[in-house]
Amino acid sequence: MRATLLEAVRLAALQEMRRDPRVWVLGEDVARGGLFGQYRGFLDEFGAARIVSTPISEATIMGAGLGAALVGTRPIVEMRIADFALCAMDELVNQAAKARYMFGGQARVPMVIRMPHGIWRNSAAQHSQMLEAWLAHIPGLTVACPATPADAAGLLVTAIRSDDPVVLLEPKNLWQSEGEIPDGGIPPLPFGEAAHLRGGRDLTLVSWSAMVPEALRAAEALAAEGIEAELLDLRTLWPWDATAVSESVARTGHLLVAHEAVETAGFGAEVVATVAERGVPHRAARVGFPRVPVPFAPPLEQALKPGAERLTAAARRLLGR
Repeated sequence: MRATLLEAVRLAALQEMRRDPRVWVLGEDVARGGLFGQYRGFLDEFGAARIVSTPISEATIMGAGLGAALVGTRPIVEMRIADFALCAMDELVNQAAKARYMFGGQARVPMVIRMPHGIWRNSAAQHSQMLEAWLAHIPGLTVACPATPADAAGLLVTAIRSDDPVVLLEPKNLWQSEGEIPDGGIPPLPFGEAAHLRGGRDLTLVSWSAMVPEALRAAEALAAEGIEAELLDLRTLWPWDATAVSESVARTGHLLVAHEAVETAGFGAEVVATVAERGVPHRAARVGFPRVPVPFAPPLEQALKPGAERLTAAARRLLGR
């Protein structure tokens, strides 16, 4: 069936709540359907004991989810948007991510932290960030960054069934993008497996989340010029599919990594460094947002936001065309 990304994740959460009575949701306005409608209709079906609207306190929300996970439930913690989760970093980084290790494997934190992220409708500097590199840096966290309805739904199912904390970063700008999702139930999608979206012999193009549609546009534009780019969508950043990327780069000899997050110290640097450390001969480049706050003014935001045009230009430079 065809669905938007927003509807796909709504159906995935609905499926898992019906399957497992230990799954519940907490966060701001979730009883009213959530900021984007991702919990529309949940209160009527599951009641106030499983769909819990909370005070406006991210530290409280994260801490309550952590405690509930430790005693055997499987909470979905709704952070509203990723920027707001910065108010709950101690609970996430120092507690949830480390609990299993600190208690010698005797504790589990089966918790999903949903953080819609990225540039969306001129939301300005405090509502537009992509902080996936911060989160991938933290031992104990799984970090997923889907770009399509099917991937977002499948990764949410896997995250809910995981016994460890999973951060699901959902691209706000792709909420209304459409794609095919399975009929008759959404299967779990394994962490750490990249999607091969396009084959090519000249260049390996690696991306994730909101940049994937731009990377597809760039690959099509390059093909019209006779440059064939192989496109990989990582889908998860920890674990990530270093083998698929390295094997592709070994064939093409060129690596271009694209992300909407700030380029400086972004996850693209991890991808480039890992391929180099594996001894794969290649030339590499990155495309990301400059190290400045995201401006509110639409023309400024558009001028700074990485897109297909910047990717095609970077690919040409990389290939010496």
